[in-house]
Amino acid sequence: MLGILSPVRLPLHVRILLGAALGMGLGVVAYEAFGDAPALAAFIRYGTQPIGQIFLRLLLMLVVPLVFAALVLGVAGLGDMRSLGRVGLKTLAYTVTVSAIAVGIGLTLVNVLRPGEGLSDETRARMLAGAQERAAAITSAPAPKTGIDLLVQIVPDNPIKAAASGDMLAVMFFALMVGVGVVLTRSEAARRFEEVVQGLYDVTMRLIHLVISFAPIGVGALLFTLTAQLGHEILVQLARYVGVVLLALALHQFVVYSLAVRFLGGMSPLVFFKAIEAAMVTAFSTASSNATLPTALQVAEENLKLPNRISRFVLTIGSTANQNGTALFEGVTVLFLAQFYNVPLALGDQALVLMICILAGIGTAGIPGGSLPVIAAILGLVHVPLEGLGLILGVDRFLDMCRTVLNVSGDLVAAVVVSHSERERS
Repeated sequence: MLGILSPVRLPLHVRILLGAALGMGLGVVAYEAFGDAPALAAFIRYGTQPIGQIFLRLLLMLVVPLVFAALVLGVAGLGDMRSLGRVGLKTLAYTVTVSAIAVGIGLTLVNVLRPGEGLSDETRARMLAGAQERAAAITSAPAPKTGIDLLVQIVPDNPIKAAASGDMLAVMFFALMVGVGVVLTRSEAARRFEEVVQGLYDVTMRLIHLVISFAPIGVGALLFTLTAQLGHEILVQLARYVGVVLLALALHQFVVYSLAVRFLGGMSPLVFFKAIEAAMVTAFSTASSNATLPTALQVAEENLKLPNRISRFVLTIGSTANQNGTALFEGVTVLFLAQFYNVPLALGDQALVLMICILAGIGTAGIPGGSLPVIAAILGLVHVPLEGLGLILGVDRFLDMCRTVLNVSGDLVAAVVVSHSERERS
């Protein structure tokens, strides 16, 4: 009997969901039963809150090596830029443009629907008490820059200093430059360096898997802390957040992709979505663009009848570098938590979030939970308390499955668009 009930036998996402439900449920009960009792406050301060903070710090610990390695490999994976020529440029242009549209849709919906607002003043005051101090203890990211300062300081004079201070935009720029250098340098030493970066990426991802394995405990502690302090109001905010993410994903999937397929790919959207059903189902069930790649390649060649030389290149690169759904999710999450914690983000700040999400979409790992360290880094950059991640992690598995469908669909749309443009040239 104990063996059947053992959480070790359950899939990780089920354990995370159970941990989230248990944390939220016990937190609401504690709030209703004890309210502002000193005993509950002490339990949070010396028990659940430190556990949640340690979990967040473990994620943040891996942000810099993950972002650096992933972006270097993402750019290096383009191969010889001169030999790739038009196909490489078209794929890059599509990725940047459609990712910008995706994030723009998400940010617009959050600004219009305001899912993070609605908490009572009393609840918000309790929530904000000490949150900024705890967030500052986790990260020392500098304040977002604006105008010409942002343009100048995106280029780090000392990349090590930028990494140490949490200036992720500068770290990303340095990683992109290193990736370009790897592509342009034709030597055995450069290839060995690329292997070292691949090793760094593999080790970092293994550590992230290890940290995420403790997510049921970390998420349960974070959500207990939030609900024990805020009560059931937080559940309403969570439902509104999920609704906005799903609406944004649906708009991009069925409006933006349909228009791209029809007018840039010369194909009926109905025919396209019917042909890629197998890839979408695989993406939803695995929540991994990388794991879906074999199915996507088969669909592109057998159902969509795309040229092998184009579909294989576009889909292989896209499984890592064309994460539209991930970029959209990251943007929505950052703005939602900013509203939730009443941290105002000016238009320039939101433009900064947009830019980072597009860059992160190139390097975010195509695996379940690969975007979480990046979100943590962006939150630190715009000074939004990181404890809100506990709220997101409770529903992340389901949203990860949904946004992976968008990622994989976007890769196949890119393959259709690039293939169609190449046919017109021939």
